[in-house]
Amino acid sequence: MSYEEDNPWVQEIREGIEGVLSPSSEIRYFYMNTKADRANGPKRAEEAYALFQQFRPDGVIAADDDAQAMFVAPFLKDKSDKPVMFNGVNTEPEKYGFPSRNVSGVLERAHVQESLSFIKQLLPSIQNICFLTNNVPSGQALRAQVMRERDSYPVTLSDFHLVSTTRELAALKKSLNASCDALFIDSLEGITDQSGKSLTNLEISKLLKDIYRGPMLAGNRYQVEQGALAAVVKTGQEQGEKSAEMLLQAMRGKSVAAIPIMKNVQGQRIINVTELERRGVVLKPMALRGATLVREQP
Repeated sequence: MSYEEDNPWVQEIREGIEGVLSPSSEIRYFYMNTKADRANGPKRAEEAYALFQQFRPDGVIAADDDAQAMFVAPFLKDKSDKPVMFNGVNTEPEKYGFPSRNVSGVLERAHVQESLSFIKQLLPSIQNICFLTNNVPSGQALRAQVMRERDSYPVTLSDFHLVSTTRELAALKKSLNASCDALFIDSLEGITDQSGKSLTNLEISKLLKDIYRGPMLAGNRYQVEQGALAAVVKTGQEQGEKSAEMLLQAMRGKSVAAIPIMKNVQGQRIINVTELERRGVVLKPMALRGATLVREQP
């Protein structure tokens, strides 16, 4: 896993993996902790490879972009006879040389267009959107996706902000409130405060509420539970489940070359009722159809 054990996205992926593999396989996890300490990622990748050599698994699942860049590409791609399935990869797979003789997996793509259509149902007055992410590979990949898709969106793209520190975030206060009817947030974990401490999504969400007054959209369920108004979310469960199913095929003898790279397709409509009530928004029953209602975490 690229990120920390208690990261909500990691926990979703684990749930998906274990639903497929735990009945038949012994599973060991390794966490590179790159949200909290990205600089130490390459060293953690070396430790992951040492575990790989010791454990000698029949196959590997590597989650998110940092695990591909720091672990799979340097140590396993075309260097091992063991099948490797990635998941949660936001960047185009060719960046890491995928697919390869022993590597395939599941791409992660945000349901941006679906989320924007959803927010227009909830708040029809929204005309433009801004995006805010951490300036890391997953955030940069989301920016590339948005730039490719922008002409198909039901609202106008106003700006896309990549930030690394809370100082940079605070400096956006005036422009965000002046130029953004709504704000799409994703990949915020790891933004650092003035002391250099990496913050969690929950900590950054609380800061954002003092910086930006408008409604926020998000890419993941936990981000809605931590302050965003709504989203059509991608799920870590789908990422974990699909990559585990692919690995199981390979471990049972199917050639990795015959297992094509796929991307996530499932989307779940989520509404933060606490934020809805805070804004005094009354929804039509049609907007609630098929949506999951959640309360914001304290």
